Amino acid sequence: MDFELTREQRMIRDMVRDFAETEVAPIADEVDRNDRFPKETFEKMGSLGLLGLPISEKYGGAGADTISYALAVEEIGKACGGTGLSYAASVSLGAGPLANFGTEKQKETFLVPIAKGDTLGSFGLTEPNAGSDAGGTKTTAVLKGDRYVINGEKCWITNASYAQAVTITAVNGQKKNGKNIISAFIVPTDSPGFKITSPYEKMGVRGSNTTELVLNDVEVPKENILGDPDKGFGQFLHTLDGGRISIGALAVGIAEAAYQKALAYANERKQFGENIGKFQAIQFKLADMAMEIDLARTSVHKAAWLKDQNRPFKKEAAYAKLFSSEMATRVCNQALQIHGGYGYMREFGIERMLRDTKLMEIGEGTSEIQRMVIAREIGCF
Repeated sequence: MDFELTREQRMIRDMVRDFAETEVAPIADEVDRNDRFPKETFEKMGSLGLLGLPISEKYGGAGADTISYALAVEEIGKACGGTGLSYAASVSLGAGPLANFGTEKQKETFLVPIAKGDTLGSFGLTEPNAGSDAGGTKTTAVLKGDRYVINGEKCWITNASYAQAVTITAVNGQKKNGKNIISAFIVPTDSPGFKITSPYEKMGVRGSNTTELVLNDVEVPKENILGDPDKGFGQFLHTLDGGRISIGALAVGIAEAAYQKALAYANERKQFGENIGKFQAIQFKLADMAMEIDLARTSVHKAAWLKDQNRPFKKEAAYAKLFSSEMATRVCNQALQIHGGYGYMREFGIERMLRDTKLMEIGEGTSEIQRMVIAREIGCF
């Protein structure tokens, strides 16, 4: 789809590609092996303006469009899935709600530092018993005087250890029909009673900071409520729609890296006196991989374009996230198969990509949830 990109979009893609190849890819294996968050990489991203890429210049960002941002996520994800995940989470989930629903004061206090790279963005939605059922949130926020008192737990939250504040969802009352009112609150991470731990031993994306949050009588000012208190649920669903574009882009990046390795290997590896790339069985695998990657990228860019045009994009974001994530798992698996026994070894990098990409089918709404979203959007029920 390069022929449709603007000059500015190509420049951003090429700049991020150079950065990813020189700064991200060389340490990707070490980051994965040591389960280490590459803080130094994000400091460099901040200095390049990447952490505020789609954020308005008014708030310290670059003012780029969503397609440019998707291209950046893809390039970083191609180099390291874990780094790409934390990047996408900071911009889409962390900065996105602040940019879309924050007051001017909230943007100046919490959005500007993210856009400038002084901190990372973080969004706390998932709970031990409220994953796909986000409406089942148990965390509560009770107004006492001019402050909310928040109690609850969040799990699998990205970037909280490196964030100035986390936007969390909490039950803030009940509607007349008995359903919970869920609102979003900006909670500074140094608040008394706010505990952040990272107890997880993950299968993949090990370079991404994944945390557990415990809020025990955490108090925040009334003005820290984000957006309309009665529309918090709809606001974070909108946030997830945007985040699904970035996860689709991340999946495309990981798949592209695996495909490129498989193609190079097929043209080098000899069996039965010939390069294995001359065998139809391998050619068909590579043809399918190339086709699916291109289709997935096009789907991501369409959803991003619709978002930039302020047109409805919920269905297209679900398309992009669902197809891209499942495609990436297929591509990485086939890339490993093409490598044979070597693909199973760490040194070739394919097994890391396969481990990383599996999360794309789970995070930001599972594949099952994406199919439910699409079914509703096409009028099934």
